[in-house]
Order: sequence, then C-alpha cells, then structure tokens
Amino acid sequence: MFCCRYTHEKTLNLIASSTVSRKVEGSFPVSRGNGLPRNPIHDNGWMSVVEVRESNAKPVQCSDGFFWRQGAETQKLSRDEIRDFFRAEGEILFDLSPCPRFNYPEDFDQDKFDAWLRLSGITARSVEDVLVNIEVAERAGERLVFRNAGVLFFAKNVRHFFSEAYITCLLGRGTDKVHILDRKDFDGGIVADIEDAMRFIERNTRLAYRIEGLRRQNIPEYPMEALREAITNAVMHRDWFFHGANVFVELYADRIEVISPGTLPKGVTLADLGHKSVRRNPLVADLLHRIDFIEKAGTGIRRIRDGAKAVDCPEPAFEAGNFVTVTFRPNPEVRQAAGGELPPTPEVTPQVTGEVTGEVTDQVHPQLIVLEAIFGEMSRQEIQQALGLKHEDHFRNAYLIPTLQAGLIERTIPDKPRSSKQRYRVTPAGRRYLRRAKAQTTAKVRQ
Repeated sequence: MFCCRYTHEKTLNLIASSTVSRKVEGSFPVSRGNGLPRNPIHDNGWMSVVEVRESNAKPVQCSDGFFWRQGAETQKLSRDEIRDFFRAEGEILFDLSPCPRFNYPEDFDQDKFDAWLRLSGITARSVEDVLVNIEVAERAGERLVFRNAGVLFFAKNVRHFFSEAYITCLLGRGTDKVHILDRKDFDGGIVADIEDAMRFIERNTRLAYRIEGLRRQNIPEYPMEALREAITNAVMHRDWFFHGANVFVELYADRIEVISPGTLPKGVTLADLGHKSVRRNPLVADLLHRIDFIEKAGTGIRRIRDGAKAVDCPEPAFEAGNFVTVTFRPNPEVRQAAGGELPPTPEVTPQVTGEVTGEVTDQVHPQLIVLEAIFGEMSRQEIQQALGLKHEDHFRNAYLIPTLQAGLIERTIPDKPRSSKQRYRVTPAGRRYLRRAKAQTTAKVRQ
C-alpha cells in the first residue's frame, strides 16, 4: 500500500503504473481508490491510496528469478525450492514425466506387457502403437520414449530405474516390529506386486467356514477385497517424489496396516476421504482401470469400508501425516474361534474350521476350497464366481492351476485348454481328498 500527497489524476496514474514493475510476470490487480474518500492530512492537502492486491500466480517471477514472501520478508527461491514448489502444487506429475534412461526395446519386458494386454482385452498387431495409444510412451523421431508409468508397469527391472518401486510385506510376532517372523520384498512391477502382497496376506491369515446344509460358507479373518483395494490405492496414490520410502503391508497379532508414502493430495483432508477424489498419478490409475483393478470413479475408500462391513470386520481406520495408513482389524468371530493368536510361524498358517465352535486345524489349502466349490462340470468363470474372487489372474495362479497340477481336478477338453467350452470336474483323487478332509473335520468338531 502506497500513500502520497494528492495533487491530480496524472500523479495517481503514474503511481499506479509504476507500482508493479513491467519486469514482473503475473497479474497484480491495482486499485487507485475510485470512490474512496480523500482524507485530509493537512489543511491544504489530501491523501490517496493505491492498493496492490496479493497475486494468485505464485511463485512470483521477474527478471531476477522466482520469489516467495514469507512473513515480512521476500525470499528468492533456489532451484530445488522451485522444483519442490511445483511438485507440491501438482504442476509436475511423476507418472507422466519421461524416463530418459529407459531404452526400448532393451529394457522392455514383453511378458509383462502381454499379461497386461490379456487382462485389458486390448488386441493389436503393433506393440508400439498400443504403447503410444495408452500413453505410456511417445514417439521422438525413430525412438520410443517411455514415461515413468510405462517403466513401472513394463520394465524388466523396475528398481534399476526407481529404487523405491516395491512393496514390503512383513509378519510380526505380537503387536510391534520387535520380532519379525517373515519379510518379503516384491518388485516385479505394479501388477505383480499387488498380487504377491495379497498372496502373502492369504498365507498368513486364517479362513473360517460354516457348514450350512451341503454348502460351505467361507469366513475370512480379514476383508480380502478391501485389503486388495487398499494395497492398490497405496500403490496408485503414493508420492513418488518421496525418496527413500516404499509401500508397506504389515501383519500383526491384532491388525494389518497398509502404509503409503506421502501426504494426502493438496486440498484433501481425512474428512474428505470417500467424498472427494484426487488422482496423484492419473496414468497409473488409468492403466489399473483398464485391467479392472480399480473403478476409476473415486469409489476406492467406500469400497474399502463396504468390503470390511460385508464380512463383519470392523471399519478400517485411516491416518494421514507424511504417510497414509489404513488399519484393518480382524473378524471377531474368526479371532475368537482361533483363540485370538496369530500363527506362530509363517510356514504353518492354521485355519479355522467347523461351525460355531471354530476348531483350529491344519491349513485348509486352496485346492480344498476349489474342490468344495465344484458341482459336476463347471467353467472357470463359474468356479471363480462361486469362490467370490474378482481377479482372474489371482484365481488362476493361487487356486485353479495348483489344483490342476495336483491332479485333483481335470479339464473336460484336455487337448484344447483354451477352448471356450472348457469345463472342470473333480477327479477320483480329488473325491478321495475331499472325503478325507471332511472326515477329519467331523472328528475335530465332535471332540
């Protein structure tokens, strides 16, 4: 704000035009006090006010560089401060930035790309055309320049380019990290990391069931679909500019925590979760949406809460600071039946079986779950639906293929494994396995 002895209109115009230097870039609204009262400061003089309002275009740039006002002082920003400012404002997006160190096709993993294509349903003759169309790469003359999102999904060795590109899963004894029973780092790319983290959880949590009539109802100790959503969100929304940190999935005796590096996006608070959605990494989100890992409709938090409620687990808790943490608590019924303790070792994961009493026996293998789901001859889709599993790759790798390899089920058209008319049925060995398992369960419940 500038004050001067009022003389005439020419003087006011000179003050207004000189208040903001022409060397400064940005918009600075200037008010010359039209309609403002002129206050006498002497018997023979008047005062006028010229006000320069705060600029919306920050940081302010002039010929000498970028400046930021802190309190009563104006400071010139360094190169690193300018970079951090634009990142914090969301003007620089990590996943859309080019990765000049990535060389195509030397660093490109064709198998990962083919697996992603199968999940997405995209068919094309030219690999490069697809890469450009899904925006993970762009043409620069005869070269193909990859964006960071493309590297995260399709690099042979992702950590060669981004050392924090992995998920750490750990199993603790008790309720803290003093004694770690098992730890795995998964760094096979975004899709594989999510699937591997889910398998780690499944190996180290219990599954109870109720017998209702001739069917078995599975009761997981934790909400698996909600956990998948939380891990996917942690990878998708993590702050890749937060160096030295990666996504963690931590299993304890009383909870599971999914931890993602970075604060909440600008303008989002804890109270906004489930109501507002800001995609920190929009291209990563798009690639996950194309393979049905997310809905891309801002429903992730609601799906986490609904998923926990659907299997009678407590509502997950959200915390936000330099990291965003989602904490899951176990199903009280399963925990009570199991005696309230986590498995003593990661190699032997007991499961809860029986009806109300919930006897604890040796692990109920995925093969047994598949066998109990099959009635007559069923398609892959029918078996997957009966198990309540959403993701095809996970179902194939963790359930269908192991049961096939064990000789417990067989294809009805073995010569054409990819036939659209393919069905699966229980083999004689599978029926014997089922009878033994049911006999053991009955004996346990009667004890």
